[in-house]
Amino acid sequence: MSEFGPTTDDDVDRIMEVMVRAFAPEYGEAWNRRQVADSLILGGTRYYLIDTEGNVPISADQAAAGFALTRGLFDEEELLLFAVAPEHRRKGLGASLLTNVIADAKARGIRRLFLEMRKDNPAGLLYISYGFRTIGVRPGYYRTTSGDRIDALSQELLID
Repeated sequence: MSEFGPTTDDDVDRIMEVMVRAFAPEYGEAWNRRQVADSLILGGTRYYLIDTEGNVPISADQAAAGFALTRGLFDEEELLLFAVAPEHRRKGLGASLLTNVIADAKARGIRRLFLEMRKDNPAGLLYISYGFRTIGVRPGYYRTTSGDRIDALSQELLID
């Protein structure tokens, strides 16, 4: 269930449509449909959809330009997935989406927001601009399709 009502198959479809375009297959970071659907059944899991105009939430008949998936417990939450479709990047949608995620977390009493990302992920600049800081490194955590290893960065944002 999202903050905005129960999950529908259409919502999972919209998440998957963005994910397929947004995550480069060489890194193996994208989830499959079952992983997304199963995660949305769990308590404390939320998803956010953003349209091309920066609106969150979006209406049932709109395509998503981006999405975020989070899971929280008590006063902590993890940003599990965050993506904007490539054709909608560099328009401020990622910033709008992240602003909504953080504002909603703060309203619910979340004090710490975590994420893990590939070291060379360009979204890292967005996260840094919002105050995320690296709190750990998992050496060689990601493996590319060519066999290269890339570190994972664990990051934290303290929400006041």
